[in-house]
This record gives sequence, structure tokens and C-alpha cells, in this order.
Amino acid sequence: MPHTDNHTATKTPGRIAIFGAGSVGCYLGARLLAAGAEVRFIGRPRLQAVLRQHPLMASDYQGFRHSRQLSEGHYVTEPGAAADADLVLVTVKSAATAEAGHQLAEVLPAGTPVISLQNGISNADTLAAAMPDARVLAGMVPFNVLQQAPGHFHQGTEGHLMAAYDPVLEPWLGLFNAAGLPLELRQDMLSVMWSKLLLNLNNPINALSGVPLLEELSQRDYRRCLALAQEETLALLDRAGIPVIKLTGLPTRWIPTLMRVPDWLFTRLARKMLAMDPVARSSMWEDLEAGRATEVDWINGEVVALAHAQGRQAPINATLTRLVHQCETRRRAWPAEELLAQLKNVNRN
Repeated sequence: MPHTDNHTATKTPGRIAIFGAGSVGCYLGARLLAAGAEVRFIGRPRLQAVLRQHPLMASDYQGFRHSRQLSEGHYVTEPGAAADADLVLVTVKSAATAEAGHQLAEVLPAGTPVISLQNGISNADTLAAAMPDARVLAGMVPFNVLQQAPGHFHQGTEGHLMAAYDPVLEPWLGLFNAAGLPLELRQDMLSVMWSKLLLNLNNPINALSGVPLLEELSQRDYRRCLALAQEETLALLDRAGIPVIKLTGLPTRWIPTLMRVPDWLFTRLARKMLAMDPVARSSMWEDLEAGRATEVDWINGEVVALAHAQGRQAPINATLTRLVHQCETRRRAWPAEELLAQLKNVNRN
């Protein structure tokens, strides 16, 4: 298998356990391995079996490629394998967060740093409640990762990791940088996570569309669906006093306006946003294709919960949540014009 590394190995400050090593976890772990880190993957038997048969490969849309045949014990299924970790990255699906926290609480020494690298807003709080002796920190993965072939995990879009500032993470920054995974430490993770969620509001639209992200974003009516969901969310964030930050080349508040422009103008103005692999899709699409429950309740559902906390409704995001749940049991593709009409009709009622 090809092996092209863009980064040289660096001294590792300790052992890393990736808990819930699916697509995102395997990708992060593969890149850290390429930089010389000591990594243990903890995940499901299904993926363990895949990685016994196939090398672990990571690639990205900029040309990075690394392949490694994992040795016995590299990918395991027992939570106890995290016991000797100096840093734990949690990448389980949101529905499994509480269970993951309870499992880790039984094996981790007090004070072990744990970064939640998950979708949604509340996962770090859920982990912290389940494991009060750990040092749980909110984190954010901005880019899209899909399993393109057995054992091959591909980053299809741009972005760098962020996590809540804590001095305990500073010794790890060089390793993450060497791995091509720059880790920015922030004091404003609530704003970071909501700003990421605003971008993730495209996940259900992509999943419902049934087409790759680039093809979906190239169709104005799909973009107008996203604009409706984002504008509804921004209004609720304003009422809650939660600021948003810039995560892309465009200020976050300008994105809904950009989504509405004609296709020819969008292609010109959004070149950086469209710098993605043409086969990239959302993880929610991948879950639907695999017959798994999605994380829509931790994405659009977070907006609905924010609205309810204000005594308000979020009809656009509530409708997208409902449509995705319907597709979990009966898969179908929504053409752009039909999906937009559905959301507009809900917004009028």
C-alpha cells in the first residue's frame, strides 16, 4: 500500500488512547501514529476485524497518505485498555457518550486529561458528569472524515482541531502539529462548538440529498435549506447571548447570505469553502447508508432544545430532525426543490 508522510516524527509526551475509534478516531490515530505517537485504538469488534485484515490508512484532500499494518493489541475492544493512557480522545457517537464516560471512569486514574472530539454541544458535560475525577475538556473536529474502503479513512474538507484551554495540553501541541493536526487551545469553546454546529447543520441536508457534499452545495435550493436552518439558529443564539466565531474563510454570520446567491456567483465566492474532495459526504449520510442511528438529535436537536429553553420553537431544525429520523427507518432521497418547499411550508405555519 502507498505510504507518503508529509510530517516527520516528533518526541511523544506519552500514550494516547482513542476511545470510540470509528472513522474520525481512526483517522486521527493514523495521523498521530505517522508522527511517532504511541496510540491505542479502542472500538467495536466490527472495525477490529477490518483492521486485522487490512492496513490502517489515512489520507486527505491535500495529498497526505499514510498506511500502517496494526500489530496485535493496537486496536482493542476493552475499555480497560485506556487505563495507562496519558491522554484520551473520545470520538464515540453522541448517543454513547454517557456509557463511554462510565466505562472510562472505572479505569482512568484521577486527573487524566480527556478531550471530547464529538459533534454537538453537551458531550463534554455528559462525560464530566460520568467521570468527575478526570480532566474533561471540550474539543472540536471541524473536518469531514469518511471510510472510503475497508480500513481507509479520508479527510475530505478543511479545518484544524480546537480544544478548551488547559495547561495540561500544552506538551502535546508539538505532536499534534507534527501529525498535521494543529490543536488550537481556546477559552471560548461554547462559541466554538455552536459555530461548528452552524456548519454541521448541513449534515442532515447532505444526508437527505443522497449526493456528495460538493454536488449538494453546488445546488442553490439545498443551500437555501441550509440558510433557513442557520438563520433560525443564529436568532436563538443572539437571544441566548452566545457569540459565534469565524471558522471558515467567511465570517459565520455571512454564511446564510452566501448560501442564497445564484450558483455561478456562489462558485466564485466560495472557492475556499468548496476546496473538498468531490466524493466527500457527511457522517450522517454514512450512518443512514449503514443503517445506523444518526446524531441528528445532537445537531439540529440541540437547536430545538435551545429554542425550548427560551420558550420558543425551531420549526426548521425540528423538521430536519424529523425527516432524518424517518430516513433511519425508511431511506429516501430528497430532491433540492422538494426539500426546500417542505421547509418553507413549515416556516409559514
